Amino acid sequence: MKSLAVLLFLALFLPMAQAQEQINVTVRRTIPLMGSQFEITVVAQNEEIGYINIQEAAAEIERIEKLISSWDPKSQTSSINRNAGIRPVKVSEELFKLIERAVQISEITYGAFDISYAALDQLWRFDGSMKYLPSSAEVKRTVDKVGYKKIVLKPGENTVYLKEKGMRIGFGAIGKGYAADKAKELLVSKQVPAGMINAAGDITTWGAKATGEKWLIGVDNPTGQGVFFSWLPLVESSVAITGNHSNYVTLDGKRYTHVINPKTGYPAMGLKKVTVLAKSAELCDALSTAVYVMGKKLGLALINQLDGTEVVILDDNDEVYKSNGILP
Repeated sequence: MKSLAVLLFLALFLPMAQAQEQINVTVRRTIPLMGSQFEITVVAQNEEIGYINIQEAAAEIERIEKLISSWDPKSQTSSINRNAGIRPVKVSEELFKLIERAVQISEITYGAFDISYAALDQLWRFDGSMKYLPSSAEVKRTVDKVGYKKIVLKPGENTVYLKEKGMRIGFGAIGKGYAADKAKELLVSKQVPAGMINAAGDITTWGAKATGEKWLIGVDNPTGQGVFFSWLPLVESSVAITGNHSNYVTLDGKRYTHVINPKTGYPAMGLKKVTVLAKSAELCDALSTAVYVMGKKLGLALINQLDGTEVVILDDNDEVYKSNGILP
């Protein structure tokens, strides 16, 4: 009887264990999207379902790109830029709300984050083709076309108007974070229990790993590449990293990062890397850029005033600074 009871137990237990094991499959793919590499990870019942989930997330990111791309002449964003100084452009409510939130972030960062920085893309190129610094006169002329207060929004009508000819908006400092959030939102709505979207350094997570452990993000140790001085848990939250380690140009022996100060028209100086943690990847993306522009003192002061938001800053001297909520 005892052996029969054991057999009955095994017969009942094993199918449950196998079903549980199926739920704990982790599927990961790296896909080129928005000009970068997106790593999409999901926890699914099996690999086939996991790959379907990943394709759905990728399709959502492609949809966002068509909406916000300033390089696609058919996008609503390109239409706004073409009509700068001419007329308001009616856009979808989704794009209008994104621009509205971007302007609000500009206000709390005193213009350190500004989607109208895009006019400066005409002066600074980080694709290897730039050989000389722009003249101070060129920079001044272009900076005159930058300013979030020159973006006129009409709620209800969903129109966007750039006051001056030559103005441009771009979502390079918020778009990937927004796309990551939207992909996560889609997968959550489809009852995907857990996952991580890594949009070229803008990361958002939900649920837990297949092992039940928390998702972790490693913060680089300035003394050596590939070494981490801290691991930060991501529990239903996001992180974004802005740094000068990959996208830059060297002119006359000096390194210029791709992060442009919208107020001066020149690349921001003084910091190597900014890591921001918050609920949404969109906010992390924008704030990491803003703090990089503001510098460590003003950047820390800003983040310490924002609930649910933290920052780790690495300056040019390899000194690490952390907001009040980051434990030693």
